[in-house]
This record gives sequence, C-alpha cells and structure tokens, in this order.
Amino acid sequence: MKISLPRHKPIRDAAACAYDLVVEQARQPVFFAGYGVPDTLDGRFELICLHAFFYLYRLKAERPQAKRLGQCFFDTMFADLDRALREMGTGDLSVGTQVKRMARGLYGRIRAYQDGVESDDRALRAALERNLYGTLRESAPWIGAMALYVRAAVAELARQPAADLLCGRVRFPRAGAEVPGAAAGVAIVAAAGAR
Repeated sequence: MKISLPRHKPIRDAAACAYDLVVEQARQPVFFAGYGVPDTLDGRFELICLHAFFYLYRLKAERPQAKRLGQCFFDTMFADLDRALREMGTGDLSVGTQVKRMARGLYGRIRAYQDGVESDDRALRAALERNLYGTLRESAPWIGAMALYVRAAVAELARQPAADLLCGRVRFPRAGAEVPGAAAGVAIVAAAGAR
C-alpha cells in the first residue's frame, strides 16, 4: 500500500512537529532522575539523539516517501542546535564546526543504536554505555532499564500508522515504566528544584 504525504501539510511542518515531539519526550525528567542520564548539555543532546534515532529508524520502513521528510527532520534538528549554540554564546566562527561535529556524532549513534536494536542486548547496552552514559564512570544500575525503554520505544513506533508518522505525529511509550520508583524519584527531584 502506497501512502503519500498529505498536500495540505508541508513536509517542513511535519518535520518540525516530529522534532518538537522528540525534544518534548527527551526532556522528560524521568530520564535524569530514574534512568540516571546526566542532566548536562551532553546528556540532553544524547537524549535528543536517541529519540531522533527512534523516529528516523521507523521512517526507514516508509521509503521512498519518507526520504524527504527524514532529511527535513535532520535539517530542522540541526538548525535548532545551531540556534541553541549561538544563544549559549558559542562564537559565530566555531558554530559551524560544532554543528558538523554533532551531525557526525548523530550518524554514528544512529548506526550504533540500529546495530543494537537489530541484535542482542549486549550490543544495545554497549551503544548506550558509550553514548548516553559516556560521561559517567558507571552506568550499570540504569543500563538495563534504558535498554528496555529503547526496545519499547522501537516497538511502539513500529505499531504507529505510517500516515501519522509522515505527518510528524509520533508517540513514544511512557518513560519510567521500566524503572522501579521512578515516579517517586522525579517527584523528589522536582521538589528539590523548587527550593
């Protein structure tokens, strides 16, 4: 069955919608409080990359009609990262270099995560260890729960209708279901931040 992108919703709008949903999911406090992802610029970038991977990996099944959307999503993501770097005070001359480095990093992560979800948990855990938890000395307490979340997200997106995904409507599983006491941890972190 061939599904085409709706004419009334430009690809650019679909990509922006999908990117907004990716960022919204990646910013869930449970990733920091429950899954142990560092709440740093690196940790936040890694979570956006992971969720972008989920969307782009699912779009591969909808080629060729999803090819332009995937590229537009990528362009939207890196335009936003460019803007964020400039807002943080990164000098104009180095922004381009930083964005290129981040883009290469995303491509590497996509390959690593794809290899991980298409093989055994050892490969997936290794990819998560190197990327998502790469700045930590030890990620063992959280890596199993995060691997379960990754598999749940891939499965959730696989069940979503192509027409929704091609319009930028992407749904992720509830984060934290794999982490015992995650909701309590989020409440504690939120209360501590409110002081």
